[in-house]
Amino acid sequence: QVQLVESGGGLVQAGGSLRLSCAASGIGFNIFAMGWHRQAPGKPRELVAVIAAGGSTNYADAVKGRFTISRDNAKKTVYLQMNSLKPEDAAVYYCNAALGHSRYWGSGTLVTVAS
Repeated sequence: QVQLVESGGGLVQAGGSLRLSCAASGIGFNIFAMGWHRQAPGKPRELVAVIAAGGSTNYADAVKGRFTISRDNAKKTVYLQMNSLKPEDAAVYYCNAALGHSRYWGSGTLVTVAS
C-alpha cells in the first residue's frame, strides 16, 4: 500500500521559514519524481516544486529563490524548505509521487502565514 505522509506545516509569521517533509512507503522511491503542490481556499491546486529521480528541480515562478526542494532516497523522504514566507503562500501543501501514469498523493499539511 502506497503512503505519502506530510509533516512540518504550521503557523509562521510573514518572513519566517518552515520545512515540510513527506515520507513515502510502498513505492520504489528512487525512481519516482516527487513534487509539492498547494491549494489555497477557493483556488485550484498548483504545482510548487518538483524534483526528478535524477535530482533535477523545477519551481513555480512564485516561489523561485525562496523555496528549495530536496530528497533523501535512503530515507524515502522529500523536503520543501520554505523561506521568506508570504501570506499568499498560505495553503494546504500536498506531496505527490509520479512515475509514468502512476500518481500518488498525500493528505496534505496546512501552512498558515500571519501578516
